[in-house]
Amino acid sequence: METEFSARLPVGRTGQCWDDALAESFFAALKRELIGEWLWPSRAATQLAIFEWIEGWYNIRRLHSSLDYRSPAAYEAALAA
Repeated sequence: METEFSARLPVGRTGQCWDDALAESFFAALKRELIGEWLWPSRAATQLAIFEWIEGWYNIRRLHSSLDYRSPAAYEAALAA
């Protein structure tokens, strides 16, 4: 399946609802916490806001249940130690 921007979307087999669960969770959080019902002035402004949300909030402070309720940054730091 392709979108209007020629991006290929992952499509799992029937009965395998968990194969894209992490990606779906991420995009649900992105839409809920950042995008919402905003009308963005430009594509560049949207890209910058998404980058800042990922690097300033999602990867640094947001706790993830799949990482034992640690942020991705804390999880990676623990792995490196």
